Amino acid sequence: QVQLVESGGGLVQAGDSLRLSCAASGRTFSNYAGGWFRQAPGKEREFVAAITRYSGRTYYADSVKGRFTISRDNAKNTVYLQMNNLKSGDTAVYYCAAANRDSARFFVGDYWGQGTQVTVSS
Repeated sequence: QVQLVESGGGLVQAGDSLRLSCAASGRTFSNYAGGWFRQAPGKEREFVAAITRYSGRTYYADSVKGRFTISRDNAKNTVYLQMNNLKSGDTAVYYCAAANRDSARFFVGDYWGQGTQVTVSS
């Protein structure tokens, strides 16, 4: 199995940018599609973005489209989430996931990281 560790979360102001990282170990991340989810207090976990193994296809939730960018560096075994123009509604715990199925739009996570907190003040 692949183990995932998120990092890069923190406290920022609305309009600021932040980059999250998801480092994989145990298996090479290139064997999996990668995705990001988030969960705000009192709300269900929701999909944010996903990226396929090699084709570079990506898919985003409407709420983050145009502001967030998912990317990967397989040489570093890492998937990233670049978050620009952050809003207070983006405040949540962000989770990284890996999937055996190589799909972006229909991403289903099989393995999960521990999460990293992102807090955006207005």
